[in-house]
Amino acid sequence: MAESWLWPLALGVLGAVLGSFIATLVIRWPQGRSVMAGRSHCDSCDAALGPRDLIPLISAAIARGTCRHCAAPIDPRHWQIELTAFAIGVIAGLAVPGPAALAGAVFGWLLLALAALDVTEFWLPDRLTITLALAGLVTALLGVDPSLIDRLIGGVAGFGSLWLIGASYKRLRGREGLGGGDPKLLGAIGLWLGWQMLPAVLLLASMTGLAIALTARLVGRGGKLDDRMPFGALLAIAAYPAWLFLLGYRP
Repeated sequence: MAESWLWPLALGVLGAVLGSFIATLVIRWPQGRSVMAGRSHCDSCDAALGPRDLIPLISAAIARGTCRHCAAPIDPRHWQIELTAFAIGVIAGLAVPGPAALAGAVFGWLLLALAALDVTEFWLPDRLTITLALAGLVTALLGVDPSLIDRLIGGVAGFGSLWLIGASYKRLRGREGLGGGDPKLLGAIGLWLGWQMLPAVLLLASMTGLAIALTARLVGRGGKLDDRMPFGALLAIAAYPAWLFLLGYRP
């Protein structure tokens, strides 16, 4: 019984730690600040943060989301991303033990970083998308399902399908309908899930986007709503449950 909780616990703790790094990346990278260099500090009073301030989730809970030096609010994305990364690790460990669980957790953590950047900045960095794609190929070479050929077909089909949709929309409407990073992201997702899961990812992402748009119009305050949608984030959110479904799906 204890062994059954080893993977969820270990990956959950690892996820919380990595979530702290992901949150820092999401906040600093768009500002052109180094993610690796320099000590962490309060953005309000510039006080250096010590080890007691940097324990994932626990420090934020004890300090009630504020700096202990100046009591200024700390960006809530820190604890939100840490908590999500923790949950991703636990879910992966519960879904399947062993190396496949670690692979699934890595998949989820990379998707989390991409989704957070797309939501806050409408930005899917090529370097992060390429990292996701290469990690998918590495897991295939290590023997994690699906097969390498299914993944390669998924990569080509994912990129090609969204690129074609985007190009067709631009030709018909004369303006961009999809961001340039969305086809690349779906291609990278295809290198993880294989081609069989891509229709489900697209369907779930599209339905989620439609639900968000309808809800926004229903609760809107009367002004013109921003019609931009971080579709890359929706693809990332849809891809992780698709991986969970893949564990029990074999065509």
